[in-house]
Amino acid sequence: MQRILSTYRYVNQPLTPEMVSAIAAAGIPAIEIFCGVGHFGYASQPAVRELAGALHEHGVTLRSLHAPTERGSGAERGSGVPISISDPERIRRVDAVDEVKRALEVAETIPFRYLVQHMATSRQAVDGRNLDAAFSSLEHLGLFAKHRGVTIALENTPNEFGSPESLVRFIKETRLHDLRFCCDLGHAHIGDGVASALEVMRDRIIAVHVHDNNGEKDEHLLPFDGTIDWDVALAGLASVPESPALVVELRERSAGAPSLDQIRAAFDKLEKHLDEKGVGAAHS
Repeated sequence: MQRILSTYRYVNQPLTPEMVSAIAAAGIPAIEIFCGVGHFGYASQPAVRELAGALHEHGVTLRSLHAPTERGSGAERGSGVPISISDPERIRRVDAVDEVKRALEVAETIPFRYLVQHMATSRQAVDGRNLDAAFSSLEHLGLFAKHRGVTIALENTPNEFGSPESLVRFIKETRLHDLRFCCDLGHAHIGDGVASALEVMRDRIIAVHVHDNNGEKDEHLLPFDGTIDWDVALAGLASVPESPALVVELRERSAGAPSLDQIRAAFDKLEKHLDEKGVGAAHS
């Protein structure tokens, strides 16, 4: 498997060249960047060019971006205001779409393959107005992304709008067939389970967020540190047709933890389990 780390682990810190260097030194050749304004100034050309130079210097690939989840309030920080591409109020929805477009424009300087996108905020219910808003946003964003060589991957989230079943039904009803899925194993574990999510989403999965929890809240623990049955999870991944990218997506637990040494050990363990199942080469 290719080792891909989400910078969500460092979302409370600026994404600096020194951070890219440390990730590369830990033997991790690819990243997914979480578009938090205080973490990565995706709307700032100088910041994007600086990142491009650091990635090139250290031989690190930008595999994907995670779309912003809050509105920017300036060059250096976020507003703390959640944004939703499914907001039924047109002005707020357009603001959200524009924020996502700013992230997609990074591909004009640093090519990447996937944009991971949440359908809605945690408080939004599935109803006609929200679904119509999501369709309008994703129809527009899908074309915008395609022109930049990017595929949008909808992520399952622990709410009704983002459930695997809702995502599959949305694509079936809207016929937005260019959309794909990012299956988040931690979110699935809080819901109906990892095996169920992989089965429901399997035909459109192109990326997987790998992290653990204890089944009650979104803790973003190291794999094997929670209660996910990893034998079941990895067996389910082996059955996914498109051999998805596996992105380890962690949260900072305390200052400096989990460390890059701990993250590297988790990758080692994942690779060992994948190899035992004969699928290590497929997920590269």
